[in-house]
Amino acid sequence: MTPQLARRAPDSLRMPESQNAPQVAIIGAGPAGLMAAEVLSRQGVRVDVFDAMPSAGRKFLLAGIGGMNITHSEPLDAFVGRYRARRDVLAPLIQRLSPDALRAWIHGLGIDTFVGTSGRVFPTEMKAAPLLRAWLHRLREAGVKLHMRHRWTGWAEPSQHAHVLRFDTPDGERLVPADAVVLATGGGSWPRLGSDGAWVPLLQARGVHVLPLQPANCGFDADWSPFFQERFAGQPVKSVAIGLPSGDDAAMQFRQGEFVVTQTGIEGSLVYALSAPIREVLSAHGEATIWLDLAPGWSAQRVLDAVKHPRGSRSMSSHLQSKLNITGVKLGLLRECLPKEAFADLAQLANAIKALPLRLTRARPIDEAISSAGGVAFEALNASLMIERLPGVFCAGEMLDWEAPTGGYLLTACFATGAAAGQGVLDYLATPR
Repeated sequence: MTPQLARRAPDSLRMPESQNAPQVAIIGAGPAGLMAAEVLSRQGVRVDVFDAMPSAGRKFLLAGIGGMNITHSEPLDAFVGRYRARRDVLAPLIQRLSPDALRAWIHGLGIDTFVGTSGRVFPTEMKAAPLLRAWLHRLREAGVKLHMRHRWTGWAEPSQHAHVLRFDTPDGERLVPADAVVLATGGGSWPRLGSDGAWVPLLQARGVHVLPLQPANCGFDADWSPFFQERFAGQPVKSVAIGLPSGDDAAMQFRQGEFVVTQTGIEGSLVYALSAPIREVLSAHGEATIWLDLAPGWSAQRVLDAVKHPRGSRSMSSHLQSKLNITGVKLGLLRECLPKEAFADLAQLANAIKALPLRLTRARPIDEAISSAGGVAFEALNASLMIERLPGVFCAGEMLDWEAPTGGYLLTACFATGAAAGQGVLDYLATPR
């Protein structure tokens, strides 16, 4: 275990085999919950992890299909900037469990990592399962007990313990006492894997400020015409950039990448990277217009010169393909988003190739999203991630109100907040009350 994961607990907590050791319940067996369990169990705390699913880490495993992107290798200042509005609150947590420290921790499990050409960090085997198996083995050896098919349903009246938790299990209701609780129940984007947001009313009933869960890293609807939908749904749009007005007088910045046309609109890595600002514009105005640069490597003047080049008897479609490699789905987007007469106005056509307006009408439903925004407000927590209104109850992972793009940022923040919550529990248990 690397020193960044947790500070040493007071000697009063270091009782690995004693039944008098503090008892902590962790709800959620994903990366955040398991990291909290790691921090606590290493300091002699008795840890029980509960999850509604039949096995641990279900979403973690699914995210690893096709390549387990653990974190990112970019400089830390740029890294924490990916968390936008929650940069300041997450930065100190991520500094304590930085991407480099996270890689070192993974290496300690016997799993090698490498940095891809994009700067993303992956396990050498590109799979989540070996990492999860090694991790669960180490946790069990440290005394952590995992209880599957235990769905948390709230609190019972406390006894001599600070908290008594209610769980629905295959054998009926179970009451579990705990001296402290870590909630790591996930967001609302993967209900079939346990992240269903069912915890929201439980916390709201206790007066905890929870912001509405919203889709993040999601696709958006564009209300395609039937012809475009039938002809191009499922096709990737490569070598493209998307611009989104910033709302002030600053020049619009374009971000390059690729996306996919879907039956209803657009999705893919480039769209996910911009999903937060797109969603904010949708929320404010009911619709959002993004601007597509279909020739991101070309200057506006070069595009205009190519469009105006004499085409002889060739059709405009053949001309655009020959001079600009605008064909297939890119040509389809031009025809979908521009009036027919624009193709006769060469200056307007050239401008559209560099900035084609695409109107988006709504985000896809949250259960289709990769992650979710919203959740427990950081303002409801103290610096140790404990809920101010519920002493001894800590929160970690995606159930907190933060969001980030794909690329390793989501998992890193889950690991970091889990470690911080675990340390927060240690500090709480060591404080006389």
